[in-house]
Amino acid sequence: MLQPDPGDPARRLSITTRIPASKPLLSVVPASVPPRGEVTEAMRRWLDDHPHQDPVLVVDLSVVEWNYRALARALPDTAIYYAIKANPDPAILERLSLLGARFDVASPGEIDACMARGINAERLSYGNTIKKERDIAYAHALGVPLFAFDSEQELAKIARAAPGAEVFCRILTSGDGADWPLSRKFGCTPAMAETLLRRAVMLGLIPRGVSFHVGSQQADLTQWDAALAEVAALFDRLDADGITLDLVNLGGGFPARYRAEVAAIETYGLAIEAALTRHFGGRSIVTIAEPGRGLVGDAGVIRAEVVLVSRKDDAGDEPRWVYLDIGKFSGLAETMDEAIKYRLTTTKDGGPTGPVILAGPSCDSADTLYEKAGYQLPLDLAAGDAVLVLATGAYTSTYASVGFNGFPPLGVVCV
Repeated sequence: MLQPDPGDPARRLSITTRIPASKPLLSVVPASVPPRGEVTEAMRRWLDDHPHQDPVLVVDLSVVEWNYRALARALPDTAIYYAIKANPDPAILERLSLLGARFDVASPGEIDACMARGINAERLSYGNTIKKERDIAYAHALGVPLFAFDSEQELAKIARAAPGAEVFCRILTSGDGADWPLSRKFGCTPAMAETLLRRAVMLGLIPRGVSFHVGSQQADLTQWDAALAEVAALFDRLDADGITLDLVNLGGGFPARYRAEVAAIETYGLAIEAALTRHFGGRSIVTIAEPGRGLVGDAGVIRAEVVLVSRKDDAGDEPRWVYLDIGKFSGLAETMDEAIKYRLTTTKDGGPTGPVILAGPSCDSADTLYEKAGYQLPLDLAAGDAVLVLATGAYTSTYASVGFNGFPPLGVVCV
């Protein structure tokens, strides 16, 4: 492994050369492009062989692999860091590790999950901008090379706990076009980022570059262009003062297929590559991306059960209420404000349908999933019928509570 020259602490090292690539996994993947967010043969086989007890998420690892390979082809010069928070199942980490992926971690727990699977610390990036100082020290001692920040206080913590570390600053984006915006809580203005990156040099850290996130489930491909324009201008201003940055972290935002159709990952790749050429043509940079939903979202399906179908008045003018044995607190947290609209299939599909309000089973009025999104389900749907919630591989098992109301956490099976 390359090491910094002790006589030149500001020397930049390319991530793609300093982190050894893993041997790609030679496994069986779908012979043709898998339908996005559908139930695959492997999922169906498992569901048929295992009777329903409690809600369960079934993830097809071959779809995860297909998605990784597709993104790697779409962004051939970009190192892919899987955002573990999307779904940290050990089988997913192992499959992506064998494919040569790197990993975006947000806590010591996620670092430990990687290390337990033989994933070297040099393949990790500590992308959370809100870290305890002792957690920074823990990651640094293990050899994690990259740390994110977006404030002066966080930068100072990194300088104390991880002296000489490589750092990147996260900037704010509008989040326009995203179903799940990630603005405001994370990031700072480009002007503040410029000040902080100058400060990083004074603190003995190695400022590598800038990160941004255009928002999860991003449908507007121009958002990367707008963010990259700001990043390029920031690079130019610092370069004029002798601070040369070389890392652009493109974040995530690559979508899964829910109710609305989304563009193919190849289309995203073309848009991002064009934006990089437009704003960074002629400049030597390293690019990384942090996909989560885009790799695992379409790879999962949740099997749930109807607990109750009821009405709130005798006239029948209002929609039926359909209560499932899964809700906001047991895996479907992203239905908050009806942001993520999952596709549903039932054992009664094919007959007449009518409008419904969907809700979970818990004793909390917030556990209403969809009331305004116009969902229609079969008129003869009844308690005990199975419901499949499609494209649920991301942000379901990780958002599930540990037993609210005594309901078990969402089970996960990888096939």
